[in-house]
Amino acid sequence: MSDTPYPIDLDSIRGAFPPGIDAPPLLVDFAAWLKGRPWGSVGCFSLQGQFSDHAPIVDGSPLRDRFSLFMRLPDGSAVGGWYGAGLDRDNPPIVGLGSEGDYELLAPSLDGLLAKLTSQQFDNAWSDLKPHDEVECQTVELAQWLAGRPTGEIAAPEDASSELPDFRGFVEKWSRDREDYWANHRLMAELGWRLAAHLPKGKKPWDQTRFEIAIVGKQYEARVLSRGPQPFEEAASIESLLRDLREQMRRAQPELGLWYAMHFGLYADGRIMPNFEYDVRPTIEGEPALLSEAKADLARAPRPERWVPKWLV
Repeated sequence: MSDTPYPIDLDSIRGAFPPGIDAPPLLVDFAAWLKGRPWGSVGCFSLQGQFSDHAPIVDGSPLRDRFSLFMRLPDGSAVGGWYGAGLDRDNPPIVGLGSEGDYELLAPSLDGLLAKLTSQQFDNAWSDLKPHDEVECQTVELAQWLAGRPTGEIAAPEDASSELPDFRGFVEKWSRDREDYWANHRLMAELGWRLAAHLPKGKKPWDQTRFEIAIVGKQYEARVLSRGPQPFEEAASIESLLRDLREQMRRAQPELGLWYAMHFGLYADGRIMPNFEYDVRPTIEGEPALLSEAKADLARAPRPERWVPKWLV
């Protein structure tokens, strides 16, 4: 383990910041300081950017411009800046989106987060932010590096966050609102009705039948996940419904563009909870979706440059 360096992907980090906001010099310089050091020496994480779409939060796609997630933990948790209402967009508080539903404001700022790394203040759900027991600790070296930064750039680790908004409350309210939104969505209700033949046989709240959808330009494929992806009888009849949903979502949040894949579960009560993929290049009829069709979608529904996936550039 001691020979394994920290995974660092600056391009993905820069891309994870909302349009118009650049990765701060302190974060870029920290990545340079961390490069080549043993994984776990100041905490167990990788410096890699990701969108809220793939973070542990319900229906995270519409929240892309609210987060700059630049750190991943081994359990799938994500750490990064939060651009809530009234917060400083140049120096946002740092929050954690835990894979087990732990949502916490970790530090009032990026400099506060790095200072807390040096003092090993993280416990319980966020203990991965402490050095690994089997690796030589380098938090003293990190503290020395921070001490050499420009005066006023580094905050003390005890900076109070009591005056900052309630992050856990924000996430919990968002989750409730989005679950209600989709549970009462007209197109989702009609989709559930049309797929009634596939209602799960079990009656437990978590029983569900899974589906995956791909729409790229004129291409379309829908499959039910039953012993692997399978075609199903109603696939053709729901295409227009899914395309209507796609257009409705584009109008509601045009900067996201058009999604290319959708996954959803059909629950025993007919409720549907969807998840959308804006960056993946789906497979349709066994082949990657046509680039010409994907580019036609992009031309019709443009996105900020940093939100255009590399395979589509």
